[in-house]
Amino acid sequence: MAAHVVLYHTASCPYCVRAERLLEGKGVTEIERIRVDLDPEQRQIMMQRTGRRTVPQIYVGDTHVGGFDDLYALDQAGRLDAMLQGA
Repeated sequence: MAAHVVLYHTASCPYCVRAERLLEGKGVTEIERIRVDLDPEQRQIMMQRTGRRTVPQIYVGDTHVGGFDDLYALDQAGRLDAMLQGA
């Protein structure tokens, strides 16, 4: 079973788009997208959950991956696929 993916993002964030493309390229069809530029309360929740202010912030299952650079590094290290499969 595929892990649940949550992506905190804004409308004008190139790294958010890159994160989505990387995930979609890995076969992730369902991403819970939370727009923090439209909902200040969601931005506060994101900051409390992650300790970070920047987007994207990505969760795979219960694991906070971080931003796009962190996601990309996981992929390069060969660890992202297993996470996405819920392993």
